[in-house]
Amino acid sequence: MHFKVEIEHLRAAWDGLRSHRLRSGLTTIGVVFGVAAVIGMTSIGEGARREALRLIELMGASNIIIDEVSIDDAKMRQETLEKNPNGLTIADADAIRQIVPDVVRVVPLRMTDQVVAAGSRTAKLKIVAATPEVFDLQHIDITAGRRLTPMDEASFQRVCVLGASARRELFPLENPIGKPVRIGTHILTVVGVADWRIAQGGQIGGVQLRDENLDLYVPLQTSLKRVPPSASLGEVTRIIVQLQNPDRLAVSAQLIGRIFERRHRGAPDYQIIVPEELLRQHQSTQRIFNIVMGAIASISLLVGGIGIMNIMLASVLERTREIGIRRAVGARRADIARQFLLEAVLLSLIGGLIGVGLGFALAKGISLYAGWETAVSVWSVLAAVAVSAGVGILFGYFPARRAARLDPIEALRYE
Repeated sequence: MHFKVEIEHLRAAWDGLRSHRLRSGLTTIGVVFGVAAVIGMTSIGEGARREALRLIELMGASNIIIDEVSIDDAKMRQETLEKNPNGLTIADADAIRQIVPDVVRVVPLRMTDQVVAAGSRTAKLKIVAATPEVFDLQHIDITAGRRLTPMDEASFQRVCVLGASARRELFPLENPIGKPVRIGTHILTVVGVADWRIAQGGQIGGVQLRDENLDLYVPLQTSLKRVPPSASLGEVTRIIVQLQNPDRLAVSAQLIGRIFERRHRGAPDYQIIVPEELLRQHQSTQRIFNIVMGAIASISLLVGGIGIMNIMLASVLERTREIGIRRAVGARRADIARQFLLEAVLLSLIGGLIGVGLGFALAKGISLYAGWETAVSVWSVLAAVAVSAGVGILFGYFPARRAARLDPIEALRYE
């Protein structure tokens, strides 16, 4: 019985809105744009969060990265070379391996951009000279051939492994295994092809990441022997340290900093990057962005709520005689309040649902035209609908209460 009464109240509220379709439609506009703005802004935040997690996964959540720093100022560069003319070296990596506890792997890399030729085809690739441990460190799977081995490293073999895009650029229609590629005057033999890497470039905390699909991997010792470092370039350009216990990242980073301070004699030719700290910094910045954007978007919801209250107050005034008649035939104050409150909630819910659809379109448009990654999460949609319902309840309560408190006799006399 109670359920049937609620259905009747809902039907009466719906009929009340249908009788003034234009006014009801215009009233929901504020809620529509408010909900759409909330979903659009949160989709940017969610997209940025997922992008940050993707990039941190690429860098390694339990890794510490030491990068070579290029110094543009001539005077400072000269002072740096006087303090430490060797740059980053394999000996630095060995020192980390010996001193820092809980180390699983220390992988030195030497990365340069060079044009690689295969027959008549050429491609600009990232030459990654590294020890064979790089494949385990970065979880690089091999789809054809084999990976680099310690034997390749020890015997200075002229072999290489192609990234997925590198293979497509140089050998689009043939099996590259056993085929030669040329880097300048040096000939290397392709012994493997890496699997496609989902993470393709990006930037976080000012750190630029490369597209690993365009990598060409060669043994580090082979690269050093065939292409020795120049005066301004150390033996390696990056050292990646993988720790067994991620909880010791901060302590280990400080220890590595002291090791390099001593070994490099205070030369500012390196930077220590802790991906986990970058993620925390990014999340802190993103949290502030979300709060500001949410506050701006909420203004539209506030305006929409005020519009609903205004229209509902006008509706109460218009339907004063109807309220008096309903009270005269037995309707309780709670029944009157419930009907007007349901009308306000229906208005805001309809606006909220339309706003959700517009929010999806807004997120898609931002992604297409601004080039930002966006992602509409389930919680943001549920939150938007819940907020729109809350707006209806909050701003519909006063008109409903006012309607319920009308004196039946005075209401019947109202013209």
